[in-house]
Amino acid sequence: MSNSRRNFFRNAALIGTGLLGWSESLRAQTRALVSSGKSGRTKRNNANRSGPPIPVVTPDVGDLPFEWDGSVKVFHLIAEPMKRTIVPWKTLDVWGYNGSCPGLTIQVQQGDRVRVVFENRLPESTSLHWHGLEVPIEQDGVPWISQKPVAPGEKYVYEFTVHQEGTFFYHAHSAMQEMMGLLGFFVAHPKEEFSPRVDHDYGIVLQEWAVLPANTVPNTASMEFNWLTFNGVSAPLTTPLLARLGSRVRLRIINLGMDHHPIHLHGNQFVITGTEGGRAPQSTWYPLNTVLVGVAQARVVEFEAKYPGDWMIHCHLPHHMMNSMMDLLSDRQISTVDLTEETAMQQMQALAARAGFAHMHPSPVSKDANTTPGFPQDTFMEMGMDELVRKPETHGLPKNWSAGMMGMMTMVRVLPDDKYEEIMRMKGKAVSPESEHQHGS
Repeated sequence: MSNSRRNFFRNAALIGTGLLGWSESLRAQTRALVSSGKSGRTKRNNANRSGPPIPVVTPDVGDLPFEWDGSVKVFHLIAEPMKRTIVPWKTLDVWGYNGSCPGLTIQVQQGDRVRVVFENRLPESTSLHWHGLEVPIEQDGVPWISQKPVAPGEKYVYEFTVHQEGTFFYHAHSAMQEMMGLLGFFVAHPKEEFSPRVDHDYGIVLQEWAVLPANTVPNTASMEFNWLTFNGVSAPLTTPLLARLGSRVRLRIINLGMDHHPIHLHGNQFVITGTEGGRAPQSTWYPLNTVLVGVAQARVVEFEAKYPGDWMIHCHLPHHMMNSMMDLLSDRQISTVDLTEETAMQQMQALAARAGFAHMHPSPVSKDANTTPGFPQDTFMEMGMDELVRKPETHGLPKNWSAGMMGMMTMVRVLPDDKYEEIMRMKGKAVSPESEHQHGS
């Protein structure tokens, strides 16, 4: 072996050792900060928590209910046409499951025997594929290969034992049906909770839609996607994720669209603890704040909620931090060039009147702004509609918080105990830190 080649392998080994040591050093520093209480978080003692992992919460979607048939967990899943309001002024004609798009989250536990009674109420044949799950070939859901397509009006029963743990999804194994909304979370909880334990477990589904102006039906043959959603809605309609100060948070993110999405969390560092293949060894964890979620992938990240505040989480592709500005006024396109404040306010007020919110004046601009090439950019895109999207999870946010919230955006609200419990009471879920963990999957 040449000296240069020998040196290359020696240096690579040293670099790898250094990275592992650096990662472990960061984890040790975090543990030290947490134990000393200097990190700004409220110290919590989870030592007495036991039992199965806490359930995943999928905001704006919800869970698919089940019933027991002996030792079999039975779900009823219905594919059907439906309408989905993605922002207050735009409702799409989509396809979903059980009245939800994306479909309701299926939660099971590793080792469960699962039966899914599937009914097709679509006008065409379809099937169900269990993405990432290791199932018998006759349960794999590929039309004409592992099963006959499920015809309109027919039912089909899928049954298998879940021997894995992880973040998976179910979807129609037909490309355009997927783009019409036929997909959903399938979460398999481990038999025993992972360490470190989490206090909050959230799921986010990334979707894209190609919708022509003045249309409500997604154009699944198009490759130009202009509406972007988290869990079937766009900001500011997305529901913020709540976390107690001092808690540990898990975010599960799945993507079955046409684009990869770099998902960025403000003000915090996280580690990737899992993929669509299951839990990742802790030796592979390293700090970052942006994770690329590729098509057909799942990424699971965890972080310590030690900094109070309302922290944005969003796709960092610039056009994914907004939505189409071409069809806001329904029967005519909105102009984004050569605008004055007066004409911009007139256009936005027309939208506000139709959608039912009070449009606020945009952020200040200079008197001679129109003399600058490139103006306007973001100025007239602000659309504050706090009251229209008000819900318990938005309680306490600053006035006009919704003005710059568009596209693939939501926020993680890290709240002290009193504010967290106030919102939970507003939701009708008065809880103590201990009672939050007394749930099964």
